[in-house]
Amino acid sequence: MKVIVNESYEFEFENSDLEKLDLLKRSASKFHVIEKNKSYAVKFKKSDFNNREYVISVNANSYKVKISNEIDQLIKEMGFTIGSSIKANSIKAPMPGIILSINVEENQEVLEGETLLILEAMKMENTIIAPKDGVIKSIYAKSGETVDKGTLLIEMA
Repeated sequence: MKVIVNESYEFEFENSDLEKLDLLKRSASKFHVIEKNKSYAVKFKKSDFNNREYVISVNANSYKVKISNEIDQLIKEMGFTIGSSIKANSIKAPMPGIILSINVEENQEVLEGETLLILEAMKMENTIIAPKDGVIKSIYAKSGETVDKGTLLIEMA
């Protein structure tokens, strides 16, 4: 797994490295980590699940973290981009959560990658983005509403 921090620092981890972490889960988004006899308070502040991008704080310092696994790296090496062939017209909830905000309106034109809505799951904000350029046909979600995984949120044309 490759981890890029603040678009500047790159680290590679094996699964065995992650299993060796001295990690204590304090809540859904807070962890306590001990590494080389130093204590770290880690909190997930924001999550973009689809793009595997996260904002975390470690002892009050914020970091933007992008994670890619072996498959992501292989796809990149082959010259493809993840989601480049997505033609989905239905945007569904990738996990259960609460709709925090809806950033689009019906009949609005959107570009691929544009934020459609924010879904809070396990106290982390997840940005749901447009998988392609298009027009918002229908919005089924409402701000403040609780949704299940797979719930139809937005339809695009």
